[in-house]
Amino acid sequence: MAATRVYVARLAGLAVLGPDGESIGRIRDVVVAVRSDRQQPRVHGLVVELPTRRRIFVPILRITAIEPGVVTLNTGTVSLRRFNQRPGEMLALAQIVDSVVRVEDPDLPDLADVDVHVVDLGIEQTRSRDWLVSRVAVRGHRRLGRRRTVHVVDWTMVSGLTPYEIGRPGQDVTQLLEQFEGMRAADVAQRLRELPEKRRVEVAVALDDERLADVVQELPDDEQVELLGHLEVRRAADVLEAMDPDDAADLLGELPEGEAESLLALMDPQESEPVRRLLEHSPYSAGGLMTPKPIILTPSTTVAEALARVRNPDLTPALASIVFVVRPPTATPTGRYLGSVHIQQLLREPPAHLVGGILDTDLSPLRPDLPLAAVTRYFATYNLVCGPVVDEENHLLGAVSVDDVLDHLLPEDWRDQEETDERSGA
Repeated sequence: MAATRVYVARLAGLAVLGPDGESIGRIRDVVVAVRSDRQQPRVHGLVVELPTRRRIFVPILRITAIEPGVVTLNTGTVSLRRFNQRPGEMLALAQIVDSVVRVEDPDLPDLADVDVHVVDLGIEQTRSRDWLVSRVAVRGHRRLGRRRTVHVVDWTMVSGLTPYEIGRPGQDVTQLLEQFEGMRAADVAQRLRELPEKRRVEVAVALDDERLADVVQELPDDEQVELLGHLEVRRAADVLEAMDPDDAADLLGELPEGEAESLLALMDPQESEPVRRLLEHSPYSAGGLMTPKPIILTPSTTVAEALARVRNPDLTPALASIVFVVRPPTATPTGRYLGSVHIQQLLREPPAHLVGGILDTDLSPLRPDLPLAAVTRYFATYNLVCGPVVDEENHLLGAVSVDDVLDHLLPEDWRDQEETDERSGA
């Protein structure tokens, strides 16, 4: 039986089907128009995530039925344009939930003059088929170890949910962060880009350094700079320390020289030193593209040890595809570069064999001043996804991976470009 009264938190993640049962995507949020008075906000529609990760807007009047586990539309033709929030609109889960409000319900005297948090919104269909926000679920602070009780009250009994009050800084992000659990950093970065600036900053402040560093690396350069600028200087330096050195160098290269130097000075010297070395190279050269932390081994390393290093889950597939063998020291710049071993070769060798005996010495290394175009031809010529960068004295400086090359070859706005095979419907 189709529901005419539901809570938005229960809609999140539900499958959206067309009239013939074809899958369109899953619900990620509900778009509502919050007014400055206490009139019930009107629901404009749903934010639906397609299988391609694109989020689109589906008007609420396109919905035929809301049933347990699924929402059905009255048409299979929807606009595939990326969702853009309009003035006056708010996202129920991303912006309204977690707000601090006051309840003025005479039946709940214990909540009078007490700050409580919004945990959910109830929406209800009217006789005219419109949907309105009618109820608010709130939860108070934990007291004396007791579980906090959830109360459901009428929208008109709640103060603090005007656009101005919701837009004030300091809002909690607990429920929002729960949506990001288990998501890839690139997908979290895309979700952040879709949030209003205020919520984006609140989420960034709440994330731990490692997670935030991973997410920042997936943002466009200008948005990296903007987000970093909203953090306290000490926190910004901590995030830079947690970033991959090449990504940190790219970000610092976008800042004024004095500001970049101030952040470098706050970083741990062991973390800032490789970043400083990368900043000496042109960003569009092999030296500027490389990471100073590929897998580096000595000739006496066994195949079993090499494979253990390759299994590190923090490595990208490109960096895990090849190991580089050098004379000590193994920290970049290393001792004399001897050669490389591809992962396919490691998998074919007995575990006790030494990597020094199976070196590929025919692969020409890259020079740090080699321009981007030449680096691209190098990867295409040798069918590589990762290549060594060596100085004139044959010291290994780092490695360039194909993902670094692609980041610089693609247009700056590649994350915003529409897929060429998509079409917009009515």
